[in-house]
Amino acid sequence: MPGYSTSFSGIEIVNDNRDKFKSELEKAIHTALDEIGAKAESYAKSVVPVDTGRLRDSITHKVNDADSSVEVGSDVHYASYVELGTSRMRAQPYLRPSIERHSSEYKSILEQRLSNS
Repeated sequence: MPGYSTSFSGIEIVNDNRDKFKSELEKAIHTALDEIGAKAESYAKSVVPVDTGRLRDSITHKVNDADSSVEVGSDVHYASYVELGTSRMRAQPYLRPSIERHSSEYKSILEQRLSNS
């Protein structure tokens, strides 16, 4: 509760900024995840095999604030076949490499956003 004063165990709390801190932290996490998702989306689009461009154009990202995660992918029905391959087609991964090859960059983005909050 902002603006109250209380003391316990010899410590006096003049202002309680927990709610503000929590809000700023949640914003920083959301911003970092959105930036990470956009980078991963861009990397995936740069390496995905292109025939018509439909798969490349369908790659997006979405931040899930409930569990502090970001999803990068496509809703095109054959996206997983391209990524993982089939018995008749070799795998042509584009999502996994976009995540794994840049994990240190994503970690840096998160650290930077959290240190600025």
